[in-house]
Amino acid sequence: MRTSQVPLNTVKETPADAEIASHQLMIRAGLIRKLAAGLYSWLPLGLRVLRKVEKITREEMEKAGALEVLMPALQPAELWQETGRWQHYGPELARLKDRHERDFCLGPTHEEIITDLARHELKSYKQLPITYYQIQTKFRDEIRPRFGVMRCREFIMKDAYSFHTSQESLQETYDVMYTAYSNIFDKLGLNYRAVIADSGSIGGAVSHEFHVIADSGEDAIAFSTGSDYAANVESATALLEEQVIAAPSEAYAKVATPTQKTIAEISEFLNVPAQKILKTLAIVKMERDAEGVVIKEAFYNLFLRGDHELNEIKTRKIIGEFRLATDAEIIAHHGCIAGFLGPKLDAKYPCLFDHAVKNLSDFVCGANEEGFHLRGCQWTNDVKTNAFYQQALADNAFYDLRNVVAGDKSPDGKGEITLARGIEVGHIFQLGTKYSASMKAGIINEAGKSQIMIMGCYGIGISRVVAAAIEQNHDARGIIWSAKLAPFQVALLPMNMHKSERLKLATEKLYADLVAAGIDVLFDDRKVRAGFMFSDMELIGIPHSIIISDRGLDDETLEYKARTATDNEIIPSVGVIEFLKAKLA
Repeated sequence: MRTSQVPLNTVKETPADAEIASHQLMIRAGLIRKLAAGLYSWLPLGLRVLRKVEKITREEMEKAGALEVLMPALQPAELWQETGRWQHYGPELARLKDRHERDFCLGPTHEEIITDLARHELKSYKQLPITYYQIQTKFRDEIRPRFGVMRCREFIMKDAYSFHTSQESLQETYDVMYTAYSNIFDKLGLNYRAVIADSGSIGGAVSHEFHVIADSGEDAIAFSTGSDYAANVESATALLEEQVIAAPSEAYAKVATPTQKTIAEISEFLNVPAQKILKTLAIVKMERDAEGVVIKEAFYNLFLRGDHELNEIKTRKIIGEFRLATDAEIIAHHGCIAGFLGPKLDAKYPCLFDHAVKNLSDFVCGANEEGFHLRGCQWTNDVKTNAFYQQALADNAFYDLRNVVAGDKSPDGKGEITLARGIEVGHIFQLGTKYSASMKAGIINEAGKSQIMIMGCYGIGISRVVAAAIEQNHDARGIIWSAKLAPFQVALLPMNMHKSERLKLATEKLYADLVAAGIDVLFDDRKVRAGFMFSDMELIGIPHSIIISDRGLDDETLEYKARTATDNEIIPSVGVIEFLKAKLA
């Protein structure tokens, strides 16, 4: 294709609201344009990349035996009410009413719709297993859209759903999809990891996320240094390491901490490392009715080591939905303000302990009195603290409540945990009967009886993949595409073609030969300076460039430039097709 047919809408200035590299470069390279917060139009160059992601995804889905369908983006509330998600999904669900005042939503996902389709279309076990997929626009009313198409309100997703009569059948399809996803990201040339993950609002017992490794990633990923273990930090297990509690080495004392409330402030003021401070978090457990209204609340205290952070996902799995307690609630239950809380023997509310606090010795904790902490604490050297600890042991109140940190032992016992940042681009789930049971989606099984189908769910953020690839592959000059993702594989760049008729004829012939050879080529036929032409091609990220000039015609040579190379390479003009095909292989 010629630049006269596909105008290059490149921009020199970086947009003020573009915080990360992919957002900046997608605007500057003319891939997308902002319409409103979280809403983007895809320009021709960007759409070519998007379609290439879709093509590879479709190829692997079809190899996996999935059947393509297309479901409505506008979804009736009744189906979401059947599963209970109309009340519980939250404000990200874009709700609206039609002219007849009937409730609808713009689909953020399609579990309800595909389950409704399946309960009408699938009648017998002979039709199973079956997997449907679609590539379609999704809507999520993000409270704070940011990072361009990375976290926006409207995006393109590939979502697939499988139906089964047994867990064994689901596992087989799950494994096939895991392989298909690996093949997709391999073909796209991405550095990625599949990690154990939490299923979130989608639900289900087993799930894996696929993350593109990038420093700008929003998710923390935990890897083992000694095995293939990998998990989202939200789901990574922090192992319980049983240790003998060390004998006291300093005097137990109540010390004044007039304004020191945070772990960092206490650590600095008392010259005590954060790992020797007991952190107390006051939370309120909430129970809701079928309409989503809070009908009951209960006060809890959580105890963690000072250098550890609470893992809300793990904690919710133990006690259910919760929120942080307000200052007024903390005063009402403790008689002092937050920042000075500690173990309280006469507390009339449940307490949960992270495993790591079992081994604390000579630690600091709040004295439950404003302006004071206790130091030199030992679970055995104070009557109240010891009784509190013994009650916790009796109640079996120790859990894995924290995020893993670098240096933790790997949950599989092989090596230590190291952390990296990742961008989630795919997620696969074993849903079980979460949706099919509530929507009564069943078939007649081999025994002639009605049976609820078991489901799997498999998603890829198609538009997010484009941004993630840029986050992982760019430099100061622009985007660095792999050949499979690039809008064009080769750029054909004539030097001052408008001044030389023979150069124009030679370039036209080479362009025709490249197209005939099946090479995806962009012919820059603009009347612009060479430096401007080169900088545009580097910004856009085309992997390979062929430079043709009058001097090269005299010498029967061309110049070849790889996007990642520093210098140009002189090559014979004869055999250039074979040369490029070898580079593209």
